[in-house]
Amino acid sequence: MNTTFTNSYADTTRASAYAKLEFPGTYYLAFRDLPELIETFAPMGKAIDFGCGAGRSTRFLQSLGYETTGLDISAEMLALAHQLSQDIKFQLIDDGRLNGVQNDHYDLILSAFTFDNISTLNKKTALFREFYRVLKKGGCVINLVSSPELYINDWASFRTTCFPHNFNAQSGDIVNTIITDTEDHRPVDDVLCTDAEYRNIFSETGFKLLKTHKPLATGKEPIAWVNETRIAPWTIYVLRK
Repeated sequence: MNTTFTNSYADTTRASAYAKLEFPGTYYLAFRDLPELIETFAPMGKAIDFGCGAGRSTRFLQSLGYETTGLDISAEMLALAHQLSQDIKFQLIDDGRLNGVQNDHYDLILSAFTFDNISTLNKKTALFREFYRVLKKGGCVINLVSSPELYINDWASFRTTCFPHNFNAQSGDIVNTIITDTEDHRPVDDVLCTDAEYRNIFSETGFKLLKTHKPLATGKEPIAWVNETRIAPWTIYVLRK
């Protein structure tokens, strides 16, 4: 079992493979319902894509009409983001801080899978305090994360059951996946965080939880689902400042 967490995306080979992904397979379910959630709860205006990586979710937000800035700690990923989306602003930030980002300035923060790769509860909590700082009053956070069930089932886009330690993992433990939609099949390190832990973080940092959404496949999609029609691989939290 791997006991030392590494940011799997601070790696040129992995960054290049991940940059080619759009919304295949299981990822489709993560983004399918976001437009409706964003339209329902988030004021239109300026947005941050936190942990933007190669800009997949940044381009998604921009397409919905938001003036979007992508933030990430990985220079490798941001280099790819700039190449793929030259008309969008991207900014390198320090680990655990939104340095250089204005107070009370943004209407929406989208974080897509980023908190799966943040190693401690203290860091997660500190980042939500930063979100609170930079959002306008009434602004929203949409936090899209892997459900704990992701790590103990297999999926159209992931293999996880080949890692026995996943089945006994507690909140804060390292769990592993293999992304089958890329050519890089090396294990990815994530850090398990339970629903109860996330709710504690939201409450502690002053956010109101508006909605918890767990997307399921209908079975009518042209995708060879594995468990997606009966178990939600993702959890989407909608929060208000």
